[in-house]
Amino acid sequence: MELSLSSIQVLVKEIKEEMFLNIDPYSFVSPSAYDTAWLAMVPDPQEPGQPMFKGCLEWVLNNQREEGFWGECDGHGMPTIESLPATLACVVALKKWTVGTKEVQRGLEFVDENTEKLLGDDHFPRWFAIIFPGMIDLVREVGLELAFPKQLGPSMDIFGERQSILEREELVGEQYPPLLSYLEVLTPADDNLIKESLTKHLSLDGSLFHSPAATARAFMATGERECLAYLQTLAQRCPNGVPPTYPMDEDLIQLCMVNQLQRLGLADHFTQEIDHILAHIQRSYHNQESKGGSRSASATQLHKDSLAFWLLRMHGYTVSPRSFCWFLNDEKVQDHMEKNFEFFSSVMLNVHRATDLMFPGEYELEKARSFSRKLLEKYVSVGNGERSFLKTMIKHELSVPWIARLDHLEHRMWVEDKDMNALWAGKTSFHRLSSFRNEKLKKLAAKDYEFRQSIYRTELEALTRWSRKWGLVNLGFAREKTTYCYFAIAACISLPYNSALRMMVAKSAILITIADDFFDSHGSLHDLNTLISAIQRWDGKSLNGHCKTIFDVLDDLVKEIAAKHLHSQGSDITNHLQHLWYETFVSWLVEAQWSRSQCVPSMEEYLAIGMTSIAAHTLVLPISCFLTPSIPNHTLQPNQHETLTKLLMLITRLLNDIQSYQKEEEQGKLNTVLLYLKENPEADIEDSIAYVKGMLETKKKELLQHTFIDGFSDLPKHCKQLHLSCLKVFAMFFHSSNRYDKEDTEMLKDIQQAIYSPLHVGRTLKVLTKKPVASYSGSKEHRIINYEFGQHSKYHSRRVIARPFSPISRRGCNILFMQPKFRLSLV
Repeated sequence: MELSLSSIQVLVKEIKEEMFLNIDPYSFVSPSAYDTAWLAMVPDPQEPGQPMFKGCLEWVLNNQREEGFWGECDGHGMPTIESLPATLACVVALKKWTVGTKEVQRGLEFVDENTEKLLGDDHFPRWFAIIFPGMIDLVREVGLELAFPKQLGPSMDIFGERQSILEREELVGEQYPPLLSYLEVLTPADDNLIKESLTKHLSLDGSLFHSPAATARAFMATGERECLAYLQTLAQRCPNGVPPTYPMDEDLIQLCMVNQLQRLGLADHFTQEIDHILAHIQRSYHNQESKGGSRSASATQLHKDSLAFWLLRMHGYTVSPRSFCWFLNDEKVQDHMEKNFEFFSSVMLNVHRATDLMFPGEYELEKARSFSRKLLEKYVSVGNGERSFLKTMIKHELSVPWIARLDHLEHRMWVEDKDMNALWAGKTSFHRLSSFRNEKLKKLAAKDYEFRQSIYRTELEALTRWSRKWGLVNLGFAREKTTYCYFAIAACISLPYNSALRMMVAKSAILITIADDFFDSHGSLHDLNTLISAIQRWDGKSLNGHCKTIFDVLDDLVKEIAAKHLHSQGSDITNHLQHLWYETFVSWLVEAQWSRSQCVPSMEEYLAIGMTSIAAHTLVLPISCFLTPSIPNHTLQPNQHETLTKLLMLITRLLNDIQSYQKEEEQGKLNTVLLYLKENPEADIEDSIAYVKGMLETKKKELLQHTFIDGFSDLPKHCKQLHLSCLKVFAMFFHSSNRYDKEDTEMLKDIQQAIYSPLHVGRTLKVLTKKPVASYSGSKEHRIINYEFGQHSKYHSRRVIARPFSPISRRGCNILFMQPKFRLSLV
């Protein structure tokens, strides 16, 4: 175990040095083989027989994968659908300059053998249907052959899909990204039309929609100096392969890195680095608001703003919903998102997540949640090609509330997800975390997760022995929940590896379950009153049977916690703990008396007792005394509870009542659902559940506000997080059913995943070695790519007209620019 901890510490140190010490943010994003290949195709205007960007060509030559493809892998080291057009683009670049003959052959073989496998049965993503057939045509135009199209059945008519897109879409219309952003694979219009389109849509930096590939193609077609300047700046800024978008938002890259650390379960190792990044982001947003700066209505901007909101609020920064809800103020923007819901799906997932952290009165977040949910539900109802992993994530987001998810299992799901390296959506699929960074983080996440599993197995074995030692396993009347209790606490409450607090809380939870069952159904009123008297005196000598067992376990637990607190904190909290448990036992006695006498309390009376009998505070407050900084000892007293603690007590009671009212009605008991029916005879059970759920949602928002915003609670930050973790445990057990009282197959699976089952994290990628670059030799025919497209690219529509025409030479550019066979013109 010491060896495992040491290896984790070494990895953490390496990552801090490699990722957070004055590192270029661009290095976190994987280069785009597709876009780099397009820059590699650009001839030098002064020497048309030579590539203008030799470094890009060298990158292509040196970055072919062992399997023969180019392009980034998924998070588990396997090729993605993006690798198909990327590989073809690299093949064309090498063929153009007559270098890398073996690499070209291996690339073509990979495409031939893997296209059908990578495409699967889903429909083609729009970007892929546009780009891939265009690249196939381009490969054929340079004299290379592909065998696979003959093997693809009629259900995979990607050329027909492309033609359909070209027939119905304008070059720049309602679709996003616009068709013109894929200029590199479109048959361009005549000189005047393409010049007109570029003039109208060229960005101030000289790019076409910030796409390196499209801008490279635009320069080769027109010789625009602005495009050239953009490409030169890009190649200089990114000498080791160009990104899929340029420029990239460096703040977004840093936010994505923080998000990766959070989702992989590594945030506790990088608290200072995360705080430094988020403080910078907060200042940036504050400066923008003070200057009245506007935000561009783009997918990337909304992705960034919603992610920033989530991370900033999670870490206690004050941030307004307006920072990302700006899209609600523009119906055209919303309409644009609805029409392009597939492209905006990952953005809407971020928006929906951001609305999980909703405070009272934040109606903008309610609207944003409703809008994003509508688009996400639409997305999961259709096929989604290479983003099937995203569909899985969206279904999880929509079906299981964030408040009901256990952090440990969430970390596992992200580590095991094949697209764990996806950062944000781009023109062609996703910007991805670079392989080098991803491998390091994945390795650390796996080691950390498995090290925690080893600790959890050891602690659970010790806890089981403790339960058996005290005879708690086979009492006959009580639910045996040793494993359930420990699993929920270990999987949700973030504590150091060697923390003794997990065992303290787990023992408390086991005792609460047994004592609650004893008061509910087994003990006579005489037994219950006798036990209460003994606890009040804290003397169990006169007890026998189950009463003695319960008291002895309670006494031993209180002594254990008090002794550890005296040793670590220097103060004796024995009396405080005894009063806390006495209060809890008294609440169980009152409920037993109500049930057996058929007494009907008022809603107010019931909640005053029910908030205590749920015993959430009995779990949270004792271990809060061990945190740094700790809570004052007096807050353990019943009349000294903070508002945050009272909210936790109320919410957990309501969660339990909504899922257990049927069982309690059969047992002759009452809870908030049943009391509302009694107090409102005109209401039915649906009305009552809706009323309690409404109260629950209101109080949950208040609890989040007290947890994340300074000034609402005097409790230390770690204590507030502990309250939230306790709520998440209860929400996991009771958000959709009473999972605590039944043998839940999914729960048993979760326990296996959290404690026993090894991770599945794919393969480890090999570091690519640099190869010597051959000289650029060969005939002029090999040096120039004729941008002609085959018969699959004929278009017939009222918007786009194709007709053959003869090549036209331009003054001073007749070597560089070869005109295509077909024209596109807008009607």
